[in-house]
Amino acid sequence: MLASLTVTGGDWPVVCVGAIVLDPAGRLLLVQRANEPGAGRWSLPGGRVEPGETDQDAVVREVAEETGLQVRTTRLAGRVRRGPYLIADYTCELVGGVLRAGDDASDVRWADAETYAALPLVDGLTDALSGWDALPG
Repeated sequence: MLASLTVTGGDWPVVCVGAIVLDPAGRLLLVQRANEPGAGRWSLPGGRVEPGETDQDAVVREVAEETGLQVRTTRLAGRVRRGPYLIADYTCELVGGVLRAGDDASDVRWADAETYAALPLVDGLTDALSGWDALPG
């Protein structure tokens, strides 16, 4: 949980989370961002952590809002800093729901390795997922 994060001087980071969800076929859940930063590009579902919310609760909420799916977090995959955003990405297990684009997403899809490679992705996504051994199969 990032609630204990201490930042001194400068601007406070915007604390966010992302979800790494793979289906049984090894395809990665991606959303096409409707808003900046990265509007029109594909990324992991996720967003800001609300005041009083744990990272895990934020992941579950954001995935439901953006994709219609219910997930359970399994572990912290890693953290990245993108400009003012401090993002904690969690691996997740799919537990239900119906895939549909929702809040802040223009589109949503499961992407295998070939589809993933052809999509316009947000900056840094492939490097992060590669480092965490979380690229689609």
